[in-house]
Amino acid sequence: MGRKYIFTDKHETKKGVMSSVLGALSVISIVLAVYGTFQNQGEALVKYGAAVLFALLFSLAGLVLGILSRMVQDRFYFFSYLGMTLNGLALAGIAFIIYAGVYGL
Repeated sequence: MGRKYIFTDKHETKKGVMSSVLGALSVISIVLAVYGTFQNQGEALVKYGAAVLFALLFSLAGLVLGILSRMVQDRFYFFSYLGMTLNGLALAGIAFIIYAGVYGL
């Protein structure tokens, strides 16, 4: 049984990889901020708010980079999709934190 090899010059886009990195940083910083607030008996310190604000900016930039990297033709899109997913999760987490803070969940 012979093996079949496919040779290609396709590779991941740099914007897709950067989108994934920004998404991972955003999700990790949100989780750490929520954990730190939980350890502080629910009192959110200013540094946790600043971390979530930067996570919001990172996730917005990462989402834009993921969408732009997906528009490039003839490339692999794993990191583009991963970045868009992670950044979407980060934005959804931030939206939930704001919603819970406003409506007192």
